[in-house]
Amino acid sequence: MRVMFDTNILVSAFVFRSKKIYAVVDYVISYHELVLPSYVVDELRDVVVRKFPKMVYEVDSFLTALSFTLAYTPNQLPRGLFEIRDISDAPILYTAIIEGIDVLITGDKDFDDVDVEMPVIMSIANFEKAYMKA
Repeated sequence: MRVMFDTNILVSAFVFRSKKIYAVVDYVISYHELVLPSYVVDELRDVVVRKFPKMVYEVDSFLTALSFTLAYTPNQLPRGLFEIRDISDAPILYTAIIEGIDVLITGDKDFDDVDVEMPVIMSIANFEKAYMKA
């Protein structure tokens, strides 16, 4: 299964060192293919530079330690493919669609009302319940 993380998932894993999110990251890397859009990687760096500047030099080490496929996010997105409340999230969803992502994991409520067949959009908790059953 191809799984994509939204930026907020990576920020939580990197900055806040959330054990719950690390468990999901480890699970995805171990049993599925993690795909990160170039947009998410760039946005992670931007967030760290802006909000956590003391951690900026650790971003490369964090990303290097992850096993993932990098997917290029196009600069031009077609209109009318889907509706999303926060237009800044559109590149992430568009990349997920064109890359054939099965599951997009996010904590962003702007994805709640998005109506697309694929990917399935879910929270960390819903992913755990659906795929990480004991």
